[in-house]
Amino acid sequence: MISNIGYSIAAAGFLVLLLLLFTVRSSGLVKKLLLFAVFTNLLWALQYNRWLIPEPTVQQYLTFDSLKQFTWILFLSAALYNQFSSLPKILSQKTTLLAGSLPIAAVLILWLTPLPLHWIYLIHTVVALILLLLLEILLRQSGEQRWAFKPLVLYLGAVSVFDFVTYATMVTYLDVNYIAAKGYIYALMTPFLFIAVRRMEHWGIKIFISREIVLHSTLLTVAGIYLFVMAMVGYVIKYLGGSWDTTIQIVLIALSVVLLIALFLSSHIRNKLKVFISKNFFANQFDYREQWIELTNALATGDENLQDVYRTALKGLANAVKYDRGLLCKVNQSHYDIVANLYAQEPDHLHDEVIQRAIQYCQQKPWLIDLHEFLINPENYAGMDMDLKLVNQCEYQFILPIYKDNELWGVAVLFTDAAVVRELNWELRDYLNAVLAQVTNYVLHYEAAKIVAENAQFAAFNRMSAFVVHDLKNVMAQVDLILCNAQQHKHNPEFIDDTFETLEYTQARMQKMLKQLTDKQLITEQTQQAVDLSTILNLVINKKCATLQPLPQFSTVTTQLVAANAEKLSNVFYHLISNAQQATPDHGSVAITVSDAATPGMIQIDIIDSGEGMTPEFIDHRLFKPFDTTKGNAGMGIGAYDAKQYIEEIGGKLTVQSRENLGSTFTLLLPIYST
Repeated sequence: MISNIGYSIAAAGFLVLLLLLFTVRSSGLVKKLLLFAVFTNLLWALQYNRWLIPEPTVQQYLTFDSLKQFTWILFLSAALYNQFSSLPKILSQKTTLLAGSLPIAAVLILWLTPLPLHWIYLIHTVVALILLLLLEILLRQSGEQRWAFKPLVLYLGAVSVFDFVTYATMVTYLDVNYIAAKGYIYALMTPFLFIAVRRMEHWGIKIFISREIVLHSTLLTVAGIYLFVMAMVGYVIKYLGGSWDTTIQIVLIALSVVLLIALFLSSHIRNKLKVFISKNFFANQFDYREQWIELTNALATGDENLQDVYRTALKGLANAVKYDRGLLCKVNQSHYDIVANLYAQEPDHLHDEVIQRAIQYCQQKPWLIDLHEFLINPENYAGMDMDLKLVNQCEYQFILPIYKDNELWGVAVLFTDAAVVRELNWELRDYLNAVLAQVTNYVLHYEAAKIVAENAQFAAFNRMSAFVVHDLKNVMAQVDLILCNAQQHKHNPEFIDDTFETLEYTQARMQKMLKQLTDKQLITEQTQQAVDLSTILNLVINKKCATLQPLPQFSTVTTQLVAANAEKLSNVFYHLISNAQQATPDHGSVAITVSDAATPGMIQIDIIDSGEGMTPEFIDHRLFKPFDTTKGNAGMGIGAYDAKQYIEEIGGKLTVQSRENLGSTFTLLLPIYST
């Protein structure tokens, strides 16, 4: 009775595997050998089942044992020589002839000679030993394919050891307990055979089982094993003469139910099982249909501003690999800006160095970076100048480059604190490349839409400018009249000279404005040149900002020249300094300092005021937004936007730090002029 259950379970496992092999489209020899081996194992398990064959003979048992051993010798011989092109070539190998002749000889001796059965048992003992030797050779010479062969070696190794012990014992006396236990041994080892067949993909064997079915089947199997163990504990206690108190039984039953519910509801355990199942039973780690639908739905949220777009893009990338933390960094010439943050801390010096080195590498080579892989196989990232000690202290794992027109737009940094960490193998690389393409299109589409919207605003501004041209011409006429009548005041030569100088400069500026408005396009700025910041800032402070309070205090500790257009840079400084004066009460302070920046090759200018300050929301969403002004009709709302655009255009950076009622600090980084 007990033995029949074991052989029935083993037969059911072999039958399921046989049906799965029939679904494989490949019709190669490897599939046929596997079908032959599994089919003989199925027949072997069935003929041991006394529910089907009530009175089997010893000859019948030994014949099917010989057939089973022969099929695995045939398959292992083919695997040793990686020869699956021709069956005659396999049979002609010396290994096949020597090892395969023994089970055939056992059958012939069994049916054609009157030799005692212990000689047959001895032959089967030797065959089991030969199978173990073949497995040892196969594993030793497998090399890079060792991972694929391990489950097969475990399955055949375990059953061969059991067969060896069984037949070695039967040489002296027949022990039916070994025969009764054999079905359970094979049933317990059958999952390794499933895993072995799954890993034979490099031979053209691919089986498919639904992930959900396998997951729930695994959970049910674990639950069954758990209940079986509990039942065995009760049986052992009863067998030893003990008894279970009713209270203890209730406590154990309640504990069992709680543990089973925790097993089924624990997302951590379910995720670990899913990853294990994906690695061992499926050609793909992901259910791409579900993943793609999830990504498409995530990117179809209809975000209204770029900050939300960047965060949605980062979440889409992170969710694609089931990670929970990350950064999206946009490259801006010599530096990068963090445009989205997903539960990650601001990079410290160590992590900033890793990102900078990764950006330099990605600018040279479009390659996905796995820092865990870099620690183990740095040769896979030839040309990446990064210290292994630095990477070892870094919590980041994936650094994924994003390109726009073959130029590096930015990088996405992904990492997780979860127990399940993915390996960037070929499958994950292909998958992430596809996801990156989708996310890149999403981000660039919104950026292009933003540019189109800004251009539309500027187009409206140009249409409005036609009405302003008339007023500007009237102003020019008044200026010309002043210049004509200024000769009457030559009694004060110094005043007259200053007036003429101011009027001539004003006239030149207004002519340029008229040309811009008339042509409906900005005049192209002159080529960048060496600019002395001290000269420019002194001119802006003493000439343009002298009429406002408080008067700015200027200090500098460097004489380096910067690369910019002097007139355009002067306008930027005037806008920022005058805004600082307007936001600061007369008894307050405005200070301008010039120093060497921490970033090599850059000069830092800080404009610090003690004014009313700004909220973080205003800085993020309104400060640099064109045509958004707090001055009513007195302002156009394009000064800060124009300043930031120009600074970034020449390779610099403009940042703001502010606190309400305490003041603001505008920090400009400008590139040092180099000949």
